[in-house]
Amino acid sequence: MFYQAQTIRTLSLFIFFGLFTGLGGCSIWSSGDFKDPEVRLVKVDVVKAKLLEQHFTLRFRIDNPNNFSLPIRGMDYVVNLNHVKLAEGESNVSFTVPAHGHHNFSIPVRTNLWRHLRQIVKALDKPDEPIPYRLQGAVKTGWLFGRSVHMSRNGEIIPGNYVPE
Repeated sequence: MFYQAQTIRTLSLFIFFGLFTGLGGCSIWSSGDFKDPEVRLVKVDVVKAKLLEQHFTLRFRIDNPNNFSLPIRGMDYVVNLNHVKLAEGESNVSFTVPAHGHHNFSIPVRTNLWRHLRQIVKALDKPDEPIPYRLQGAVKTGWLFGRSVHMSRNGEIIPGNYVPE
C-alpha cells in the first residue's frame, strides 16, 4: 500500500512538472512579442501541362521576424493568378524557421484550367508584362498549442522569367 501511494505521488509530481514546463513555451504565443511570419509566393513551376490537367509546383518563402525559431506544421492556401483560381488546398509541410531567418518550401498542385485557358494564354503571350497574383490562407505554427496566422498578399510574376524560350 505504501509503495502504491509513493508511486502515485511521484507520477503526479512528474505530470505536474511536465505540464508546468510545457506551459512556459506557450507564453511565447500569447505574449505581445510574437510577430507574424511573412509568406511570399516566389515562383510557379509548370511540371506538366495537358489539356484537362496541369501540374504545378508552388514555391514559397517564409520569413521569421521573431527572436525565437518558429515551428511550422502546415498551410492552407488559395492562389489566384491573373484573377483566375490556380490552386486551393491544404499542405502538411513541417519544418522550423530559425530566428530572424527564412525557409523556402514547395507545394505540388494539380488543377484544371480548361475554362480559363484563353485568358491564361493571352496573358502568357506578353512574356515581359507582369501577371498579378493573390495569395490568401493561413500558416499553422507551433506543435502542440499553435496558432493559425492568416495571410493575404498581392504580387506579380513576370512569365518571361519562368517560361523557357
